[in-house]
Order: sequence, then structure tokens, then C-alpha cells
Amino acid sequence: MRFSLRIFLGYFLLVVVLGAYLVSLIGDEIKPTVRQSAEEILAESANLLAEVIRDDFVAGTLDSGTFSEAIGRFTLRQPKATIWGVRKDSVDLRVYVTDAAGMVQLDSTGEAVGQDYSQWRDVYLTLKGEYGARSSTITIDGDPTTVMYVAAPIVSGGRTVGVLTLAKPNLSMQPYIERAYEKLTRATIILVGLGLVLGGFFSYWLSRGITQLTDFARHVADGGGGPPPALRGNRELGILSQAIGTMRDKLEGKSYVENYVHGLTHELKSPLAGIQSSAELLGDDLTESERARFVEHIQRETARMQTIVERLLELAKLEQRRELQDPVDVPLASIVESVRSSLGPQMDRRSISPCMEIPPAATVLGERFLLEQALRNLWQNALDHSPDGADLTVEAHPSPRGWRLSIRNQGDPIPDFAMPRLFERFYSLPRHPNGTKGSGLGLPLTESIAKLHGGTVSVGNHPVKGVVASMDLPSARR
Repeated sequence: MRFSLRIFLGYFLLVVVLGAYLVSLIGDEIKPTVRQSAEEILAESANLLAEVIRDDFVAGTLDSGTFSEAIGRFTLRQPKATIWGVRKDSVDLRVYVTDAAGMVQLDSTGEAVGQDYSQWRDVYLTLKGEYGARSSTITIDGDPTTVMYVAAPIVSGGRTVGVLTLAKPNLSMQPYIERAYEKLTRATIILVGLGLVLGGFFSYWLSRGITQLTDFARHVADGGGGPPPALRGNRELGILSQAIGTMRDKLEGKSYVENYVHGLTHELKSPLAGIQSSAELLGDDLTESERARFVEHIQRETARMQTIVERLLELAKLEQRRELQDPVDVPLASIVESVRSSLGPQMDRRSISPCMEIPPAATVLGERFLLEQALRNLWQNALDHSPDGADLTVEAHPSPRGWRLSIRNQGDPIPDFAMPRLFERFYSLPRHPNGTKGSGLGLPLTESIAKLHGGTVSVGNHPVKGVVASMDLPSARR
């Protein structure tokens, strides 16, 4: 299972569990909270009405007083109100009054007048001077529900002479409880959804950085180059990326020096041996022609050593670079013309005719100096392996990533045994027409330049005749 999926699933489970717990917790608190609020309102309303009816109750005119008439009119009212989206067209508040003995003197429903309520907790506790309230179960329209009863004392002359009780069925509060629960559930689902989206984005962001770092580590393990991923916004992974890059550079530096020392030592053995032998023979009694031949041999081998060292230094410097420095848009036609001009005297001397087909739109992104150097290496190789009087074709065609620049000569095909070794350092085939070898560093140097530009280079035999060297480079910026 992918690391990002594991993170997301873990985050998903955490958010869902917390969301479900939150809904359950708050849902359990909604009902008692609503009822507690209703009880607090009932308690204040009961105390207010107890003061309103006190005079009529003490005077014994409760049945014929204004309060009794008002209660009768109250039960017939139709509020026609919409409260928080819930329609209310009737009143469900019950009012009853008992005397000091607990006998019901007034009931808004007319059902309990004359009954003994002295043992009900609302009346019993209030007559004892305590807060009286109770909750009892009744049946409304065939559905059982609880009713909340809250009482207040009717006080006259410092003593409790009666009790006024307000009753409110909890069924009337249920729509508001359900509405609040629905809103809570909907809000929780939205928040959980947003949390999952943010969690998915966070998982992708974190796993993407880890994936980039993993790919870079594998690339380093395979001997690849290139800068370490920047990983902006992730400081810890960015530091780790830079540390891996630094470790790679240090390890590569040590191996790099060892490989180059071995390679250089191996390549310099042959010319040094030739120079030493010629120098020893120069001490003998030689004719002028023999002396001149050995001196020429020493000069030729010295020049070859110098070429090897210079090209090796160029290659070493280039391979240590991780990225281009100030890349620009480079028209291929201009660098082709520049290289043709510099190699023109060689081609004229050997009657080699270049044929160039470079579209004006052929433009790549890179460093002009390095691109000219790479093209010159390929062109020089093609020229060195061409017969006198032959044609040499330079073309540019669109490729999937940009442009492919190809150079084809009409020389002998490359032997099969040499194909896998063409880009090895110091490996070289005999050149036309004198059979001498090059430094064996031109193609490795060209390959490094192509890789630095994000491209590739290849060499192969043409199906008809000759050899084709191609370099694929990315297009210029739009």
C-alpha cells in the first residue's frame, strides 16, 4: 500500500471517528439543554403568574376573576407563528392552581378541578418552601410523551397560600431538537468532508515530497546526476534532500578522482613509453633522417598527451556540473553555421561538401558555448571518418521533446564489437585516412553536454551508407 494512501486512510479514520463522536456528544446534549432552557423560562413565567393571580386567589374570586377569563381566552388562541422553521398554530401550555391543601382550584384544561394534587412533587415541594418541579408521562394522540411541570408559590402575608403550576409537553419541543440535530449533523458532515479534502491534499503534498526524495535517492544509487529536489514548503525533507545531494557529491568526488586517475594513467602509458624509447634512441649514433623521425614521434606523442589532459579536464569540469548556467534560446542554424565555418578549411582541403538543412524554427534551450562544443565533436568525428570528396549531411528535425540534430557521413560502418563501447572514456577507432586514433573523449564529452541539457546523444550506422550521430535537445521556452 502506498505511503500516501496509508496516511490518508489513517487521517480518514481519525476524522470520521472524531466526527461521529462529536455528533453523538453534542446530540446527547441538545435535548437536555433545550429542556433546561424551557424549564428556566417556565420557572420565571410561573412566578410571574403567581403574582398576577395572588389578589384574586386571596379574595376567593379566582373562578370569576380576570385571570380565569384570560386563561380561557388563552387556550383558544392561534399564534400562527413560524419559529426557527417550525409552524405553531396552537398553544400547549397548561396552567393549574392548587390551594394550601393541594386541591386543584383552577385548571386551564378543566380536567383536574377538585382533585387532590398534594402528593405531586411540583405541589408538594412548593408547599414545603422548596423548588417544585416534576416530569410525568402522558399519552397524546396515541404517542407517549413526557410533560414538564414547574410550580411557583402564591404568597400572601409571608406564607404560602397556594401553588401555580405551568405544564409543557416535551413533544412540543421535539421539532426544535430534531432541527438542531439535523443542522449539527449537516455541519459535521461538511466539516468532515473539508477535513478529508485537506487531509487528502496534505497526504499528497507529503507523499509527493517523499516520492521525489525516494526517486532522487534511487537516481543517486544508479549513478545519476542532477540537482536534488527543492521540496519547497517542506523544510525537513528539503534539508534531507540537500544532505543526500551533498553525500552524493562527496562520494562521487572520491570515486570520480579514482576513476580518472586510473584512466589517465592507463592512457598516458603508451605515449610515455613511446617518448622514452625515442629519447633513448636519440642518444645513439643516428642519421639526420632517423633523428628527425624520432623527434617528430616525440612531438606527436607529446601533443597527444596534451590533448588527452585538456579534454579530460574539460570532461571532468563538465561532469561536476549539476545544471545549466544562465540558459538561453539558441537557434540551431547559428551554431551549425559557426561550426561549419571553423571546420571549413579541413573540409575544403579534403573536398568534403556539407549539406545543411536546418529549419529557422529549430531553437533549443541551453548554453551556446557547450552546444557548439558538442556539435563540433560530432562533426569532427564524422569528418575524420569520411573519405575524401564525400558528402556530409547536417539536418534538424522535430522530436518528441524538442529537436533532433543529426550528422551523417559516408564512411565505413561501425563494427558491431565497437558499438557498446563508443561512449567509453579513451575508447577510439582508427580514423581515416592515416589510421591514427583520437583521445577517445569526444563522445563522452558530448554525452555529458547533452545530459546537462536534458537531452541524449546516439551514434549508429545508416541503413544505406555511412554513420549517423544524433543529439536530441529540448525546445526553447515559449
